[in-house]
Amino acid sequence: MHKDQLLTRRRALLAGAVAAGTAGTAGVLTRGAGERPARPAGPVAGAPARPALAPSAYRLQPLTGYGPPRAAPGRTPVRRTPLLRVSGRGRTMVLTFDDGPDPRYTPDILDTLARYEVRAMFFVCGGMAAENKDLLARMADEGHVVGNHTWSHPLLTDLTRGRIRTEMERTCDVIEDAYGERPEWFRAPYGAWNRAAFQLGAELGMEPLAWTVDTLDWTTPGTRTIVDRVEEGAAPGVVVLSHDAGGDRSQSVQALRSYLPQLLDSGYHVTVPRRQYV
Repeated sequence: MHKDQLLTRRRALLAGAVAAGTAGTAGVLTRGAGERPARPAGPVAGAPARPALAPSAYRLQPLTGYGPPRAAPGRTPVRRTPLLRVSGRGRTMVLTFDDGPDPRYTPDILDTLARYEVRAMFFVCGGMAAENKDLLARMADEGHVVGNHTWSHPLLTDLTRGRIRTEMERTCDVIEDAYGERPEWFRAPYGAWNRAAFQLGAELGMEPLAWTVDTLDWTTPGTRTIVDRVEEGAAPGVVVLSHDAGGDRSQSVQALRSYLPQLLDSGYHVTVPRRQYV
């Protein structure tokens, strides 16, 4: 299938997926698919420069207690829409990477995150994770969050409930084995969610997380384009979608090296969410 056909299909899937709704939580909010995040105000003549990021300890601090409260102790609520953005103190953003880990690109992404002392989320496919457990172990050592992106990246809306469970459970098992704990977050491939995915994810103790800013890096649009999409979409609470596998991700690697220091210099707190258990 040609790239433009893939792009058309992906956009159709996103349009057909659940677009909006209320999260009904304190700390994680949803946004309708048709809304754009507010861009940070541009520089104004005579205005002071935007503040630099606080010390590295602040960069590394996970946003504890800002995830959605549990419906009851030990029980994950069943949602009807995915969570699309986060909220926290100040200019907070979350970077997420899908489809890996891939030994050709994931180590370079981890190196860049380590250089700037930033944590991110990796939604891994079980088949890739099983072949690259050392990379999941490194993610655990460096404080990144690993989420479930199914075993083989299928279109969940085409699968039976039993197949969806198998895709999720197998991935949970390999993540636990390599990362050290079971995932608390999941993301549907292509952003195509259905009722079974929400229900099964909740049964497995996972919250559904989508995104606010899609870099479309999987189309290899050019490093500068990826950087521009992140910088133009940057705003408090956004979740950025990129990829570290599934094709040639050299542009994604190069783009991260460019936009991450710029986000930090602009005062953004780039970190990972932690769910609140009540």
